[in-house]
Amino acid sequence: MSGKFFRPVLFALAIVCLCGPLSAVDRTKVADNEKWNLTDLFANDEAWATAKAKLEARFPEVDPYKGTLGDDAANLLECMNLLCELQKEFYRLGSYASMNSDLDMRNAAAMGMKQSLGPMGSAFGARIAWIDPEILEIPEDSLADFFKSEPGLKVYKPVIEDMFRTKAHTLSEKEEKLMADAGLMRGAGGAAYGIFANADLIRSTVTLSDGEEVYLDAPAYTVYRAAPNRWDRERVFAAFFGNLNNYRGTYGALLNGHVKTHFFTKKARNYESCLAASLDGPNIPTEVYHNLIKNVHKNLPTLWRYLKLRKRIMGLGQLRYSDLYASIIEDVDLKYTSKEAQDAVLKAVAPLGEDYVEILANGFKNRWVDWYPSPGKRSGAYSNGSDYDGHPFVLMNFTGTHEEVSTLAHEMGHAMHSYFSNQTQPFPTAHYTTFVAEVASTCNEHLLMDYMLGKTDDDQVKLFLLGNYIDNIRQTLFRQTQFAEFELRIHDMVESGMALTGDVLNDTYKEIIDAYYGAAEGITEINPECYVEWAYIPHFYYNFYVYSYSTSITASTAISQLIIDGKPGAVDNYRKFLSLGDSMPPVDELKVAGVDMTTDQPFTVTMKGMNKAMDMIEEILDRMEK
Repeated sequence: MSGKFFRPVLFALAIVCLCGPLSAVDRTKVADNEKWNLTDLFANDEAWATAKAKLEARFPEVDPYKGTLGDDAANLLECMNLLCELQKEFYRLGSYASMNSDLDMRNAAAMGMKQSLGPMGSAFGARIAWIDPEILEIPEDSLADFFKSEPGLKVYKPVIEDMFRTKAHTLSEKEEKLMADAGLMRGAGGAAYGIFANADLIRSTVTLSDGEEVYLDAPAYTVYRAAPNRWDRERVFAAFFGNLNNYRGTYGALLNGHVKTHFFTKKARNYESCLAASLDGPNIPTEVYHNLIKNVHKNLPTLWRYLKLRKRIMGLGQLRYSDLYASIIEDVDLKYTSKEAQDAVLKAVAPLGEDYVEILANGFKNRWVDWYPSPGKRSGAYSNGSDYDGHPFVLMNFTGTHEEVSTLAHEMGHAMHSYFSNQTQPFPTAHYTTFVAEVASTCNEHLLMDYMLGKTDDDQVKLFLLGNYIDNIRQTLFRQTQFAEFELRIHDMVESGMALTGDVLNDTYKEIIDAYYGAAEGITEINPECYVEWAYIPHFYYNFYVYSYSTSITASTAISQLIIDGKPGAVDNYRKFLSLGDSMPPVDELKVAGVDMTTDQPFTVTMKGMNKAMDMIEEILDRMEK
């Protein structure tokens, strides 16, 4: 059970790193109702430290069960219940420490609290390394009798059955202990990357066309890369990525070290590849990953159609990589307060039911969201739903753009998925897999888009919204698959004995984005400094995570279309899906929602929707030009 139960806290991250207005907000001046209330987890740091010490003191309670799990159902149930109790508390500790640190990553004490949980979790993982092998030694007919005689074991049946599915890759007790001890090193590359990229990196400055001098940290880059002035955009891209390129050696060493931890796991557990090792846990066939890349390459002409359309709308002679984040309609500058953003999201998700809207509204009221960027605050956006007995928390860096309203809808989709799973499922099956993690989030984005389009007759606004819709598909389906292909390539390179230097990574990334954005066909001009973009992407420090964005948007497009079209049972089926957690294989869970990911249909629906949106844009443009 050690491998199945004692897992690190997982966070669902936003698709795009959206953060920061022109200057960060003084956190002391932000109203309490627009900040997290971390006392929902622990009263203060001292209470957290006391709880951490108590949890560590309880770890030996597991020891007496060693050698007894196959004796009778009662022993097995007691041990499993204890493990769940300990892990729930570990998750609570992890949530508080991680989010507290994210509010100011310069805070060394908070960072220390977060980092202290790594060795603690690894030590406990090593302590219970005997559990998985011991359960796998129980004859399956004996286990069947256990489940019949002890009803309480029913909640653990999916987990135990999944253990037997992966039995070939479960090691001996001593080997599992070594693997747990090795966990002390697994997060080192990602942790070092986070500190370097968010706190220690010396950034460049750039002088804009109006004379303003901008310090290009990550929040400023996400704002100014969308500048309406093309000259400013090019200056921002050149300065930001040029600066990253100066550190490509360091970034390459960090990523190389991180990928090698996956290679170690692949070898130790006797998988054919790092990809297979990563996808076997959530029970996803590697063909799903490869088919995604294949389908995207087959549909690159659809992406190129969009890029040509963007060029037409922006009135450009040649589209450049630095043009991809600018507002597609210059005259439209939709701005929202946090209250207006909440209202828009609540109205957009109304088709999902009154109770869904009420729960979401209460989440806004009860401080689930930390809204604004502040000095040292982690960039981007995420939802953390790991506190099983509490509520989800959402991190935002809200500046009032339409894109960030969409991000709010996205992250609250994650939050509601966690909420319903935690409310419905027992703890062992409450934490849904990454394969379905982005479905609820992107489904909310589709509903928001449909709502926004339905409330305006302004062609300029429609162009803006439709442009954002298809650009979201570009970023979520095509761009994330671009990342997924890069991630697969660099793992294959390490598996073949190659070292991932900064120059090698630049060359690899260049080959991929040139193909995606039609550089050879003259569709997009890509400046050389942009080939270091890989160093800007934190998702590469997760283990084959980004592909789930791409598969999820095809699933959510198909699901949301059923809901928007008012298909009988569509909402009920989707709501049931939100409550499944990890109780079924993820492909089967999506079938409950009405989508079969073993077919091409979800991808086909997504491409149809993208082309339909482009048809609408062209009709509006033709009408406006006349």
